[in-house]
Amino acid sequence: MGEGPKNGQEEDRSAEERANEDEQVVVRRAKLARLRESANPFPNDFKRDAFCGDLIREYADADAETLDKREKVDTLAGRVKAIRSFGKTLFLVLEDGTGRLQLYIRKDDVDADVFETAGAVDVGDVVGARGKLFRTRTGELTLRCDSLRLLAKSVRPLPEKWHGLTDVETRYRRRYLDLIVNEDVRQVFRLRARIVAGMRRFMQERGYLEVETPMMQPIAGGAAARPFVTHHNALNLDLCLRIAPELYLKRLVVGGFERVFEINRCFRNEGISTEHNPEFTMCEFYQAYARYEDLMALTEELFAELARELHGEPRCAFDGQMIDYTPPFARMTMAEAVAAHSSLSATEAEDPKALVAFADRLKLDPAKRKPGLGLLADIFEEVVESKLVQPTFITRFPVEISPLARANETDPAFVDRFELFVAGREIANGFSELNDPDEQRARFTGQLELRAAGDEEAHQMDEDYIRALEYGLPPTAGEGIGIDRLTMLLTGSTSIRDVILFPQLKPERGS
Repeated sequence: MGEGPKNGQEEDRSAEERANEDEQVVVRRAKLARLRESANPFPNDFKRDAFCGDLIREYADADAETLDKREKVDTLAGRVKAIRSFGKTLFLVLEDGTGRLQLYIRKDDVDADVFETAGAVDVGDVVGARGKLFRTRTGELTLRCDSLRLLAKSVRPLPEKWHGLTDVETRYRRRYLDLIVNEDVRQVFRLRARIVAGMRRFMQERGYLEVETPMMQPIAGGAAARPFVTHHNALNLDLCLRIAPELYLKRLVVGGFERVFEINRCFRNEGISTEHNPEFTMCEFYQAYARYEDLMALTEELFAELARELHGEPRCAFDGQMIDYTPPFARMTMAEAVAAHSSLSATEAEDPKALVAFADRLKLDPAKRKPGLGLLADIFEEVVESKLVQPTFITRFPVEISPLARANETDPAFVDRFELFVAGREIANGFSELNDPDEQRARFTGQLELRAAGDEEAHQMDEDYIRALEYGLPPTAGEGIGIDRLTMLLTGSTSIRDVILFPQLKPERGS
């Protein structure tokens, strides 16, 4: 979040800027009133046939003579980002979704009403222009306009060029303005779209079927989190916004779809930070007749491919460090990771008494500690997580914190599960699925006991899911990948708000 004013001088400057903006609004509205007298300043009949970026790429090396011989008249549309006036000539910088191109309007070359319209244009206005390409004396590719139309009047001025839109909170609240003035922000969301498209293509090429599961569910399951609750009036039924699609996707595997995936929203009623937003995007997928190790290998392949697609190699910078997604990633059990970053040995890290003693030394709140060996995860989070910079799989999770995962065959106190950490952040979570309906019921019962003891994030009993398991879930592995955090990593964005177009924020003061 942006900081507030630090002294009276900054407050005065803000007041001065607000007064200046208000004055410009008055002037622009007066222009708009005059325009309304003669024509509609918001027409909807303009047709463009060219784009700035395409023209720049196609004619980047064309000399003035080549352009003079070109007969094509181009029609462009976009937002005016800069204006230079020299009396009888005007230069405008036009920006569309593909790039920027200079417009040149000379009074003697156009009708009087066209030049009058051009003279009334402000930075931020949306205009349509028609003309032929040429090169100025300085060599800049330019459209010599024979026509210019106002398509939408910008009543409010854009932030001034040099100070720009720098207040972080304003950028998030007014994302439309952030996108107008900051090309690097637009680029982040273009890259996000490529990441999502790349994930979808990756999954489809490997035989996964894309599906959609309910976002409103009678029971919120699939993760340990507090849900948002809403009410369906016609059914007189409370429903939860889903915290994960897991239990519905596994129902589909029971039904015979052996490879399924979904890219969609999840909602968790939790805090807001640089790494958490209550509404976020997940890619979750399930594969029958697979184990968690199979998905670890698949994840390595996916991350390397996405990094290569965006950056030309399986490496990219994040927060001052070069992250290498070249397989294989490092792998450690949770106990091994704790042992590597603390005074505990790997054996002690799986001893409940040793964990309690070490948690006491760390001064972890006893009321917030996970039960049994689950305390290992609390200690891991405290002493290890932030230190895992390069891609690292953590495996062998305690059963207490994994109520949907399959117990390890040789040591049922742990489950066949992994989490992927990169740059100190959890990016993916996967495991071999628990498909024994009786064991699943027992796990849910244990979760109900935790809820009764005050754990609002513990799972509820889902009788229909157990019924589905009773029809037979094949041996299956599943995984969820946080797309927002993945986008942060691959675009070098250190806040989740920078990769979500409209992040959740506290209300503005006075609103």
